[in-house]
Amino acid sequence: MRGIMLSFLCLLIHLLQDETTSLLVLENRDLQDSIKPQKVEFHSLNFNTTLHWQPGWAREARDARYFVQYKVYGQSTWQNKDECWGISSRVCDLTHETSDIQEPHYSRVRAALAGVYSDWSLSCRFTPWRETMIGPPMVTVVHGNKSITVKLQAPRSPYKRKRGSKIPMTNYYDLLYQVFIINNLLDEQHRVLVYEGKDKVIKIQALRPGVSYCIVAKMYMPMLDHSSAYSSRQCTVLQ
Repeated sequence: MRGIMLSFLCLLIHLLQDETTSLLVLENRDLQDSIKPQKVEFHSLNFNTTLHWQPGWAREARDARYFVQYKVYGQSTWQNKDECWGISSRVCDLTHETSDIQEPHYSRVRAALAGVYSDWSLSCRFTPWRETMIGPPMVTVVHGNKSITVKLQAPRSPYKRKRGSKIPMTNYYDLLYQVFIINNLLDEQHRVLVYEGKDKVIKIQALRPGVSYCIVAKMYMPMLDHSSAYSSRQCTVLQ
């Protein structure tokens, strides 16, 4: 009788262990799903490229740590991004890793919380040359006699020449400057296009003394029909 009882207890303990294991597996699976990163996207301005993502839907996911990998399309092996391995931030700088601007790139992120790892969340394909946003030019204005001289400088990439200077975006694209003038006496929101071309210095003439003018500019890429945002306003009052 005692032997039967011992066998029954052993069987019961075994069943309870299996049940506990099954529950833990289900709980871990739920946690894996709930902390999985969402909306994994590349953001890029002048080839300064970062990967962004959102936390999983569980409230606890905000305390997760994240792990980032990347590769070029066609490669079989994912590479770890060491600076973004086990981080709490939801942004990872991949400027160096996407420096081959003509090639399509991928990245993926996984989360970890309480020893549980989520599945990987994959980004869409990203080709820097086609998808980076071009920033506005730098604008300097000097007023003269009924005129304004505008000096323009193209935005610069993060990549450097051998001498150390950053390479301008005009080296990668056929870009045009578009320059607009705003007559604050008439309408502070009305921009009039006064120049489109590649000259870095232009002179706007036949302006009225005593009037406040502002200049804004942007870059335009005819091949892809892309425009940058406007530059900040540079204003002056003609004497």
